[in-house]
Amino acid sequence: MLAMQRQERILADVRAHGAVRVTDLVADLDVSDMTVRRDIAALARLGVVRRVHGGAVDAHQTSHELDFAVKRTLAADHKLTIASAALAWITPGSSIALSAGSTAHLLAELIAADPALRPLTVVTNSLPVADTLHAASRRRGDGLDVVLTGGVRTPSDALVGPIADAALGQLRVDRVFLGVHGLDPDGLTTPNLLEAQTDRALICCAREVVVLADHSKWGVVGLARIAGLEAVDILITDAGLPADARRAAGRAVGRLLLAPLLTRASTRTCTQASAPALTPQLHPALTPERGEP
Repeated sequence: MLAMQRQERILADVRAHGAVRVTDLVADLDVSDMTVRRDIAALARLGVVRRVHGGAVDAHQTSHELDFAVKRTLAADHKLTIASAALAWITPGSSIALSAGSTAHLLAELIAADPALRPLTVVTNSLPVADTLHAASRRRGDGLDVVLTGGVRTPSDALVGPIADAALGQLRVDRVFLGVHGLDPDGLTTPNLLEAQTDRALICCAREVVVLADHSKWGVVGLARIAGLEAVDILITDAGLPADARRAAGRAVGRLLLAPLLTRASTRTCTQASAPALTPQLHPALTPERGEP
C-alpha cells in the first residue's frame, strides 16, 4: 500500500471515529509503528489531524465526543502523571467532586487504592468513577462515601442534564477535580452542550476548582464553553505544555502546576504519603494568593 493510500485510510478512520490509535493502525495496515507515525505526522502538517500521545484526533471537529474507552488510551502516561499529582491535593475528612473523563477516573483509581485518604466523600457525575470508588468501599468498608448525581448518560459515560444539575445545586464540596475536552486562552470547552452546563454546576458547588488537563488539550476547542480560565484555582498539567501556553495559562489561573512524567509501573505503590514527593513544578506566572492547599 502506498503512503498516500495509507494516509487516506487513516484520515477516513479519524473522521469516522474522531480519533485513532497507533497500535490499531499498525495492526490494520500491517506496517511498522514508525511508518504509522510518519503518516500521522504528514497528515498533521496538512492540518487535517492533530497528533496526541499514542495516536491522532480530528483537527476540526468541535462537536464529536469520544467514547470513554478511547479517551483512556490517549496520552495515558501524561494523564496518570496528572492524576498522581492531584492526589496530593486530597486530604482525609474532606469532600471532593470528580467530573467525568479519563484523567478523573485515573484519580479515582488512585483514591480507591489509598486507605490513608479515609474518611472521604466523593461526589461524581461519572459512572466509571462511581463504580471504581464503590467497589473499593465495598471491599474495605473504610469510610469512602460516594454520591452519584444521576442524569442522562453521554458517550463519555458522564451523567448530565437537569437532574445532574439540580443534584449538584444542593451540594457543597471542598474541591472539584474537573477534566476537560479542551482549553485555550478563552477558557474550558466540551463538545457536549449538556455536559458544559453540568460542569458549570460542578464548579459552582466547589470552594476550589482544580482542572486536570494534559498538554494535548491545549488549543483544542469544543462546541460549548464551560468557563473562563479565571475560574480555575489550580491547573494541573504536564511538562509537555508549550512555553506560550504556560505563559497564557499562568497569567489567567490561580496556580499552574507542571507534573513530572510518570508511568503506571512507577505508581503501583504510590500512596498519599508519597504523593507530595511528586513535587509538581509551580510555574512562576501565577497569583499565589489563590488556591492555597
